[in-house]
Amino acid sequence: MVKPVNFWDRFAHRYAARPIKDVEAYEAMLAAAAGWLKPTDRVLEIGCGTGSIAIRLAPFAGSWTATDFSAEMLRIAAAKPAPDNLTFVLADARSAFDGGPFDAICAFQVLHLVEDLPDLLSRIHANLKRDGLLIARTWCFADMGLPLRGLFLALRALGLFPPAKALTTTALLQAIGDAGFEIADERVFGQNPDGPFIVAQKRPAG
Repeated sequence: MVKPVNFWDRFAHRYAARPIKDVEAYEAMLAAAAGWLKPTDRVLEIGCGTGSIAIRLAPFAGSWTATDFSAEMLRIAAAKPAPDNLTFVLADARSAFDGGPFDAICAFQVLHLVEDLPDLLSRIHANLKRDGLLIARTWCFADMGLPLRGLFLALRALGLFPPAKALTTTALLQAIGDAGFEIADERVFGQNPDGPFIVAQKRPAG
C-alpha cells in the first residue's frame, strides 16, 4: 500500500493543477470561514496542501501557521505569493501544534484522512484557547452513493486515492461533540451534501 506522505508527494503537482469544480461554493465556504475569524486571531491549519486556502484566509487573522506533512505540497505552496502573516511548516497532524494554544484551528478536507480521528480531535481541543474554534470541511464518503464509494475503493486499490475513513456526517458530528466541542455552524456549500462545513467551539472544562 502506498504510504500517505508518498501519495501526496507524488500527486502534489496534479493536485495543484486541478481546477476548482464549483467556484461559487468554494468562494462561499471561504467567506463563511473568514466570518468566524478576528484580526487578532492566531490560527493553525492542519493539512494545508498547496496553501490555496491559507493564502486566501490569512489576511482575516493576526497570524496563520499552515502545516502539512508533504514536503512537495509545501514547496508548491511556498512558491506562491502570500501575505506576510502566513508561515508554512512541515509537520504531520500529530506534531503540528507547536506554538499553541491557538484561537482557531482549521482542517479542510483532512479529518477523513487521519488514522485516529478521536485522538486528533482531542489534540485540537487541547491546543485551542478557551472558546477557541475548530473550522473544518470534511468528505463524508459513507454518505455518498454506492457507485461513487465503489469508485473510490477501486482507485485506492490502484494507489490513485489515499487511505480514508468512510465517515458519515452524523458520525463526524458525534466525534466532534465527544471531543468537547459544541457545533456553532453546520452547512453544505454547493451540490455535495457529503462535504459538510462545520464550525465547532471548544466547551470550557468542567
